[in-house]
Amino acid sequence: MKKQERRMEAGCSALSWITEDGKCLWGRNLDYDRIAKGSCAAYLPKETSYYTWGSSIDENLEEENHRKSRYACAGIGFFEMSSTPVLYEGINEEGLMGGQLYYREFAVYHQQARPETTKLQPPFLVFHLLAQCKNIQEVVQVMEHAVTLMDTKLLGTIAPLHWAFCDRTGEMVIIEPDKERLNIYRNTIGVMTNSPGYPWHRLNLLNYAGLRNFDYETANLDETLRQCFSGSGAQGLPGDFSSPSRFLRLAFLKRYGKKGKNEEEGIAYLFRALQNVAFPIGAVKVSEQENLTEYDREIEPYDYTVYTSVMCAQSLRFYWTTYRNQNIRYLDLKHMMGSSQMFQFPLGKEPDFQCLSQGIKANA
Repeated sequence: MKKQERRMEAGCSALSWITEDGKCLWGRNLDYDRIAKGSCAAYLPKETSYYTWGSSIDENLEEENHRKSRYACAGIGFFEMSSTPVLYEGINEEGLMGGQLYYREFAVYHQQARPETTKLQPPFLVFHLLAQCKNIQEVVQVMEHAVTLMDTKLLGTIAPLHWAFCDRTGEMVIIEPDKERLNIYRNTIGVMTNSPGYPWHRLNLLNYAGLRNFDYETANLDETLRQCFSGSGAQGLPGDFSSPSRFLRLAFLKRYGKKGKNEEEGIAYLFRALQNVAFPIGAVKVSEQENLTEYDREIEPYDYTVYTSVMCAQSLRFYWTTYRNQNIRYLDLKHMMGSSQMFQFPLGKEPDFQCLSQGIKANA
């Protein structure tokens, strides 16, 4: 196995969410300094043809890695290659949801496939699991016994990744390809950011066990000092954009944030929670902007939240907003599942403001 040498500046955050009426939601921010050419939302029907390893662009396809999808799915990704869709995240017709996040300096992949397993390039993992699995149990079975994550370049680079998946039970599983082994964490707290690995983030929560969602009482020193502001219970909660700090903030919101009484409220509240860890353009300058390819677009000298997506396992809806357009759009998988055709939808990256006063005439 080989550790990835390419330095990549990127951040992402993911969070699972269960509403009061039992709707299982999963959402993520994609934080990066660019996005791949042609990235869009899409519907991919059942029986979609694809390869688990190799690409038409790199001209290294092998028939033994050819597959057809068992389930229809929808999500956001890169579809310029005719051989295989690259989904950044998505949801399938069985309500399985998940996505990829960066795992810089920690991701380790194999040089050779394990016996009796299929070669799988890391950027293809999200689509492959959504195409073949209906729940978390099947995801774990495939990752443990059926595939090997390969140290193979795609479009000239090897992306250091780890993954989170969630199903209709609300369980979120985290998959991390570490130096020692492929680690699969079941029944997690439902939060994921970037490096270091999930066990480190989980243990780090103990350093902040005293945080709470209600204010501290009036202080009695030589005199009585009355509280004059709200939020003192969360004093010490880090506010920066690093992976550990984002994990802590999401864990705090996962514990105390109101989840919503139904899907509509839950979606709105989860988008708001993810905004708490979003990157404003200009706040996180990229230290090394390299390895740019002909497929990169919307390049900035800063990491920023390119888009936020949220999905519901019960309704099979996939929602998203973009950095410049905060209007929530969605795809309903149920509307498209009878079709054998792939559909693509623009992300809607330009501002789209709604004027409510148009047509009103002021009094003379």
